[in-house]
Parts: sequence; C-alpha cells; structure tokens
Amino acid sequence: TTSSSSIREEAETAESAIQLLQQQKRTLRKQIRTRIKSSYPPSDSETATKLIDRSDLTFSRLFRLPQYQNAKSVGFFLSMPSGEIQTRNAIRRIAMKDGKELFVPRVGLDFEKCDMDLIRCDTRMSTGDDGDAASSAGDNGSEDGEDDELFYDSWPRNKWGIPEAPASTSGEDVAQPGDIDLLLVPGLAFDTHGHRLGQGKGYYDRFIARMRNGNDDGLAGSGDKKKKPFLIGVCLEEQFLEEVPHGIDFGGGGGGGDGGIIPVSDHDYIMDMVLTPSRTLDVPNA
Repeated sequence: TTSSSSIREEAETAESAIQLLQQQKRTLRKQIRTRIKSSYPPSDSETATKLIDRSDLTFSRLFRLPQYQNAKSVGFFLSMPSGEIQTRNAIRRIAMKDGKELFVPRVGLDFEKCDMDLIRCDTRMSTGDDGDAASSAGDNGSEDGEDDELFYDSWPRNKWGIPEAPASTSGEDVAQPGDIDLLLVPGLAFDTHGHRLGQGKGYYDRFIARMRNGNDDGLAGSGDKKKKPFLIGVCLEEQFLEEVPHGIDFGGGGGGGDGGIIPVSDHDYIMDMVLTPSRTLDVPNA
C-alpha cells in the first residue's frame, strides 16, 4: 500500500542518514588521529614535555573558572599514556590541594558493552606533605612533587593503558545522578559549538544520559546548564576545530544544523564549555 511504501521509504532515508553520519565521523576521526600523531610523535623525546606543558595550560584555565571553584564534586578522566591531553598534574592538584570529591571512570573488562561508571576516589592515598607540593607549583601543582605517587598508581590498567579502579569497589562509591557537579570530558575533537567527537564507543554519552536522569537536556540543539553535571570538554589546540579540516567533504552537511563542524546526532551531548591551552569557550545556548 501507499502508506506502507511511505513508511519504508522514511525508514530507509533515516538509515541512510545514520550511515552517512557514521561515515563522516570515521573520516574525521582518522584525520584528527593523524594530526595528533604528527604534532606529538610518540617516539619524540620532546613530545612528553610539550604535551604536559600544553595540558597544564589547559587545566590552569579550569582552575580559574567559578564553575570549578564552586563545585564540590568533580568527574575527571585519567589520560592515556600518550596521544591526548594529560591529566596527572591536574589530578594531583585536586587530590592534594583543592579538597574536591573526585570521581574517575571505570569501563571494566567488557569493553564492548559501552557502559562506564565513575568511581568515587579516596585521594588520601596520594603522597605529599598536606598538599604543599601542589600549592607551591602554582595552578597545576606540576613542578614540585612531580614524582609523587597518586592514588591510582597501583590500579590495574585497561587495554588503553589507563588505570581503572579495581572491580571490588563498593557500589556505594559508584556515581549516581546528582553526585557530580562538574564533569571533564575528553574527546578526539571539539568545535566552536561545543560538539564533541569521541572515540566511537559512546561511553560518555551514555554516562551523561544516566547522570541527567535520561532527559534530553544537553542533547544536540538543546540543553540546560543548571542540569548536573556541568560539562567541560578539554583538548589540545590540534583537536579544536574552527573550520572543516582540509580534505574532508561533508556534502554541505554535518554539524547537526546549528552551524557546528563536527557531525552530531540526537544522542550526542553538547558541552557547556570547551577549554584548550589558549581559549575558554563558553558555548552559547548549550
């Protein structure tokens, strides 16, 4: 019938749009990964210092934000050993100086489930003299006490080389909706509209959806900055997009219809703010 044919055509159109979006994201991921590898080659002896310096500049912006200063609890990711912004110095400051309740991710053994929890940490395991090292090192605590042991150093590492809280962690330590005031979100890329390009597994989008009680607040094209957690994307300059990268053709599309560069779907959360080493972007109408 005409009705059945119309429904079938609409379904096929929707499926084609999804496939196009996924292809656009795959293409963009490939280019951004190449850009990062070129800017921060793993075998370059100067890369680690350069990466840490750029990371510390980014987080110095975080520590000056009223959203951070007023937050009682912070969700913060532990970085991969290379190839992305480094969080160790920033976490050292939080653990040894600022007195925030800190939550960090745990994906677990089944990486294909695409589920992630954030676990409340006992940061008292960090060494140091009551935070004096972090305090004397300025914004990030990155000069003195660089070799201090942090609470996660004894944790097992997942397939990306990232420490994860042991599976024996009490259920009471798993973040529930309302527990986290401020969430730092990693990504392969961000743009001027707060769009985020993740690694493709959906860990953070699913976690944010759970924390925001399954509501639409913060989804592409909508949002409520009063809804917890407040979302801050952090990245290196090479990962911040102000225009479509050379050699990528989105066919006049991409970006979700709001002028953004990174293609987004209804399930992709928009950041409230994005930080890089040189900029603090307060996303309009996020």
